[in-house]
Amino acid sequence: MKPRTKRGLAIAGGLASLGIATYLVLQTFQSNLVFFFSPSQVVANEAPKNKPFRIGGLVKEGSIQRDPGGLKVSFIVTDTAHDVRVQYEGLLPDLFKEGKGVVAQGQLGSNGLFEAKQVLAKHDENYMPPEAAEALEKAKAKQPQTAPTLQEPSGAKK
Repeated sequence: MKPRTKRGLAIAGGLASLGIATYLVLQTFQSNLVFFFSPSQVVANEAPKNKPFRIGGLVKEGSIQRDPGGLKVSFIVTDTAHDVRVQYEGLLPDLFKEGKGVVAQGQLGSNGLFEAKQVLAKHDENYMPPEAAEALEKAKAKQPQTAPTLQEPSGAKK
């Protein structure tokens, strides 16, 4: 074989190897990709049916129900516009509380119940995942302002 042909075959083989490696990396990345959805998006059927995803928002007050004999717990995640019931079996983070931010990873069951494999709670008063904070702001913006605001009497001193 001529040196020119050998060089051409080596370049073609290298490009083929690079293409195969790129394909394998992208396939692995795609299978491990987990998207975030708000409860409003889940209710609107924007979340995948048979793939894992993350749901985030606030734990609704009075919604936590614990199984007396085990580690099963169910609670409602809300973005103040829509609610989604979440079921989880395992130990919850110490910071998991009603009215606080939470992100749960799992998938939606055929009965509409979100079956979580992992539950994450916010770590301090100022932190909330950017996606969850954005979803809460969007939900609040869509709700009509029905509650009157309290104003000080006109003659009140500060």
